[in-house]
Amino acid sequence: MATNWGSLLQDEQQLEELARQAVDRALAEGVLLRTSQEPTSSDVVSYAPFTLFPSLVPSALLEQAYAVQMDFNLLVDAVSQNAAFLEQTLASALVLLIAQEKERNIFDQRAIENELLARNIHVIRRRFEAISEKGSLDQDRRLFVDGQEIAVVYFRDGYMPCQYSLQNWEARLLLERSCAVKCPDIATQLAGTKKVQQELSRAGMLEMLLPGQPEAVARLRATFAGLYSLDMGEEGDQAIAEALAAPNRFVLKPQREGGGNNLYDEEMVQALKRLKDSEERASYILMEKIEPEPFENCLLRPGSPVRVVQCISELGIFGVYVRQGKTLVMNKHVGHLLRTKAIEHADGGVAAGVAVLDNPYPV
Repeated sequence: MATNWGSLLQDEQQLEELARQAVDRALAEGVLLRTSQEPTSSDVVSYAPFTLFPSLVPSALLEQAYAVQMDFNLLVDAVSQNAAFLEQTLASALVLLIAQEKERNIFDQRAIENELLARNIHVIRRRFEAISEKGSLDQDRRLFVDGQEIAVVYFRDGYMPCQYSLQNWEARLLLERSCAVKCPDIATQLAGTKKVQQELSRAGMLEMLLPGQPEAVARLRATFAGLYSLDMGEEGDQAIAEALAAPNRFVLKPQREGGGNNLYDEEMVQALKRLKDSEERASYILMEKIEPEPFENCLLRPGSPVRVVQCISELGIFGVYVRQGKTLVMNKHVGHLLRTKAIEHADGGVAAGVAVLDNPYPV
């Protein structure tokens, strides 16, 4: 897709000046990360990587993404079968944020804390280890940490298997057994695994989960890429054979969320050969590789030169979904996140230093 910035992208001197101004604006607006050298301290911070120019996004695709977001909310709820959300008195609510030990991306978390505090809702930050040591439930399954009752648990840790020791698993079980609202609860988290996504792509599965909603099913299915099981058996064998025959058409993905875990091309081939006769292969799925059209932009990173590169983007839509019992309280979209990376990078997110923050420019 051609960009709209034409002459600016060709003028090195002007790019340098625009980059200086953009970085200053990003710092002033709080687009910040802790440094990789000091991930536990805010004494030294830098700007989060971002694009100098907004990236062109077809208006029809942007509208499609927003239109389908509420359908995804319904689908995740149908898959997870969450328990009813508890009605809380916001004036006395206390939110527990489960934090990582080394958290570079702390500033968006502080923004959430400040918004809640403005509504008289206090946030306490604890690691899993502290919950295991100082968390407890009463006879009514109310959750207490350091003697304070918790209304909501917000997870910013615990999204990858390596983040769970035995002690952390025990802490997670305690939190899940409580009547506090979990964001997300374990069922919702499991609903986002790659295996669930693969099963949802099977014929008739969406219709079973969302009966009587053919329009929502059609909108959801229009966003699906090909997903293939690697379970032991004929279906998995066939998927592996197709990927080995045409590795440039597929991506190998583990059953977890978060960037940096996917395997492409020769790495994927070697992994599939190793996994071919092992039951471990069931912990992966095969996905059809998405081939977006590259475009030019300037990616700004601390300590890196200002240069124009070929890029691709990934758009995500944020949503809010609240249900009490069988009553739908809220289902709406609440903004978007566009991440852009140079085409030479196969995988990875913003904090990993691969993708950068971006803004869509509808065309």
